[in-house]
Amino acid sequence: MQKINSLDGWIAAFLAAEPPRSKSLVMTIFGDAIAPHGGEAWLGSLIELLEPFGVNDRLLRTSVFRLAQEGWLGSQRDGRRSSYAITPEAMRRFTRAFRRVYAPLNLHWDGSWTLVLGANSLSAAERTALRKELLWEGYSMIAPGIASHPAGDAEALDALLGRTGMRGKVYVVQAAQLPGVESKPLSDLVAEGWDLSEVIEGYERFVARFSPLLALLAAETPNPQQAFMLRTLVIHAYRRVQLHDPQLPIELLPTPWPGTVAYELARELYQRTHRASSEHILAALQREAPFTPPSGASFLTRFGGLH
Repeated sequence: MQKINSLDGWIAAFLAAEPPRSKSLVMTIFGDAIAPHGGEAWLGSLIELLEPFGVNDRLLRTSVFRLAQEGWLGSQRDGRRSSYAITPEAMRRFTRAFRRVYAPLNLHWDGSWTLVLGANSLSAAERTALRKELLWEGYSMIAPGIASHPAGDAEALDALLGRTGMRGKVYVVQAAQLPGVESKPLSDLVAEGWDLSEVIEGYERFVARFSPLLALLAAETPNPQQAFMLRTLVIHAYRRVQLHDPQLPIELLPTPWPGTVAYELARELYQRTHRASSEHILAALQREAPFTPPSGASFLTRFGGLH
């Protein structure tokens, strides 16, 4: 994008160059902005929050309808009004996914691997569903029927197996390199199992796109709506890259790792916009539901602690 001298100019140029898909943007706003206030919003509030991004009433209704069909949102009506809330199961998935987004990159390796074995005994449909979910969680298919991760999250893996109906159908074990036996370097296994080129490119593109905002925010204080739009665009773009990051331990990543720079940039931009943006979010939600609660103390733990 060309050099921009104002926050409004930056927002307009960004939306013209990279307009977010409405359904994905609704997911970001529910996970980042609405979940801290109970996870529920009336359609009128959603229209108010999404309209500045170019998402009109029809697109919004289509998006929330599809998310409800997919089990992410539940809906209820009160006369002519409709409200949408994150379902309990989806809230657990939102919490895990966004916890990754806000978490510092300090995952260290204990030398062990989590292995999921026995997928070859499943039906073709079960294998496909399990493989898709494991890849989304950052696992690599290192051999037919064997998925592996050097820092597997036991809670997330158990939830994944439950969600896909695979509990008791596959083996889950931990393994480590056998001492005293010469083998290929583990860096080769990482290189063979995970193609990080797109993730690296995504982080570098994020840094290039959003770095100019630091100077603009130093020169101009955003109003609540501007702050909300900036915060949302930052998290939406960062989330799209970060959720494709397999979350490998620091010791197994190439150096320098661009994800570190991207995280620090996202953290700084969030720090500078969260207070004013929260005012805008709460005001929009309370216009339709006056008793919507403010965000709780857990909100301030995002990105290692917000001021």
